Amino acid sequence: MKNHGTGLARLFLKKKSRTRWDTPDLSRLPFDTNSVILPPMPVPNRDYFRYFPISPETEHWGLAITGAGFASIAAGTRYPPRQHPTDHYFDWKHGRTLDALQVLLVTAGSGELETRDGGRQRIDAGTAFILLPHKWHRYRPEPQTGWDENWVEMSGPIVEKLLAAGVFAPESILRPGGVAIGLDEAFQEVHRTIREGTAGFDPELSAAALKILALCVRLDSKRADYSAGGASIHKAEQYLSAHHGEPVNIQALAKRLGVGYSHFRREFRTRTGFSPWQYVIHLRLRRARRLLASSDMSLDEVATSVGFNSAFHLSLAFKRAYGQPPSHWRRAMRGSS
Repeated sequence: MKNHGTGLARLFLKKKSRTRWDTPDLSRLPFDTNSVILPPMPVPNRDYFRYFPISPETEHWGLAITGAGFASIAAGTRYPPRQHPTDHYFDWKHGRTLDALQVLLVTAGSGELETRDGGRQRIDAGTAFILLPHKWHRYRPEPQTGWDENWVEMSGPIVEKLLAAGVFAPESILRPGGVAIGLDEAFQEVHRTIREGTAGFDPELSAAALKILALCVRLDSKRADYSAGGASIHKAEQYLSAHHGEPVNIQALAKRLGVGYSHFRREFRTRTGFSPWQYVIHLRLRRARRLLASSDMSLDEVATSVGFNSAFHLSLAFKRAYGQPPSHWRRAMRGSS
């Protein structure tokens, strides 16, 4: 396996920041609370990437992160950014082949992925995909939407054993539903540990990498179970991810999918951890936070864009979920930049 580096980590940071975790107060949410509590959601990341040499400690722990990063690619922006080292940089015309395993999670926007084994596939928000060692690939965001990408590269005996056992096969590298099961939070832990960590091998990163791999395996198990009753839930997730900013009628959606509403609601919660309506609110609030952090849109404009009836309804849901009005959250975010 190639040593990515010369003994010193290569670091690129557009802005220095620490990931801040906000624990929402959900005691009086203005929507259905008879299901799993929404997970805490971090303040949006600042773009960064970092590569690490392979440490001798990798043999003892079985797994090491050799690179990680986050990038928010605006619509119409050149992709990928040119700052990556030559052994990782690629363009759409030529693609690339890596000698380590990478996992990417798209949390906003959409795009496409192409491999020799799977052909060209669409990537929607919430979808993770796995780039296998020594397998040609290329990917990019849609020019009209851009995307937010989280990525981590890992190597070590655990990766080699999983690959040898066929756990990550070339024909099943696409894993939709990552956000619903907390894969985004696992990536946030990696980002936080890298930004706040010390020099040298960090066992916490090994643990975080193993969690990401475990969640990817879980996603694959859920995909394999679609034929046993989960196909309608997968279609519902896709529909709600694409249309959560519009008026949503959950009962009409269940009917459209040919599933009884009570069964649909129960099955949706079992497979995603959310009731259908909670899933919609979760997506709306996440998108609202991104817009508040990255744009100068007014609260009315943000509310309309993400699907709330008014700034009042957005503020009510936001404050009861995160303990402060969106206007205060926005000022705090910009004050920490």
